[in-house]
Amino acid sequence: MSDESLIVKRLARRSFERAAATYDAAAVLQNEVCERMLARLEYVKLSPVMVLDAGAGTGNALPGLMRRFPRTRVIALDVARAMLQRAGKRIAPWERLVLRRAAPVRLCADIERLPLAEACVDLAWSNLALQWVNDPARAFAELRRVLAPGGLLMFSTFGPDTLGELRAAYRGTDNRTHVNRFIDMHDIGDMLVHSGFADPVMDMERVTLTYADVRELMRDLKAIGAHNVTQGRPPGLSGKSRIATVARNYEALRREGRLPATFEVVYGHAWKPLPRVSTTGRPVIDIKPTGQR
Repeated sequence: MSDESLIVKRLARRSFERAAATYDAAAVLQNEVCERMLARLEYVKLSPVMVLDAGAGTGNALPGLMRRFPRTRVIALDVARAMLQRAGKRIAPWERLVLRRAAPVRLCADIERLPLAEACVDLAWSNLALQWVNDPARAFAELRRVLAPGGLLMFSTFGPDTLGELRAAYRGTDNRTHVNRFIDMHDIGDMLVHSGFADPVMDMERVTLTYADVRELMRDLKAIGAHNVTQGRPPGLSGKSRIATVARNYEALRREGRLPATFEVVYGHAWKPLPRVSTTGRPVIDIKPTGQR
């Protein structure tokens, strides 16, 4: 990833802190993808003792995860404290009493540096959060580290066709970055293998939302905290003339009175392998040569 495309973490954290109060009303796509991921869990045979929701945001997955696994403890992890405060209110006290469930543990931290012990969770879940990490391979390595052998990683993220219309509308206005860089599904699959995961499964779908105008799209992105926080972002606020140019460029895409915004949603899951054992029951350790003498 080029330096210009790197996420400035402190700015991303601040953006999500500010968006905590408006996130739920604007997160239509995030909620839909969450429901589709929860539906996929119905086909997975897993009885986790501990679940990690990595990038939990305001906790839209927590009720579904707790219903799906009623005897499971859940850790809700996010970089923004304000998001986690809202997540803490997602399950009402009376619901926890009726279900005899403990409240989710809330942990403010970065997916690339998980403050968790090795092999402590059985399901690592992440809904539309991994696009905010700078080093996906490191994030996958961390998620594998905290998974117990036989544990499952399930995630969604955005692919490179996401917001292609907005990216094209900005093209030629300057030499700055205006839309995050998103990673191809096949490259993500390769990262999973290189990180030591087994049996990775990847697929994707394109979802198109429509807007009355460019400003409505930008308001929605701002409401969920999806600001441009790349190192190559323009200094200061975008000028009126640039926004007018972007709006004019985007107008060429208007269909049936609406402007499209495409999101390439990538889904993936993979397993942390169980240790291999010999016929005597002893663990098998691979010894790889480091070079020739």
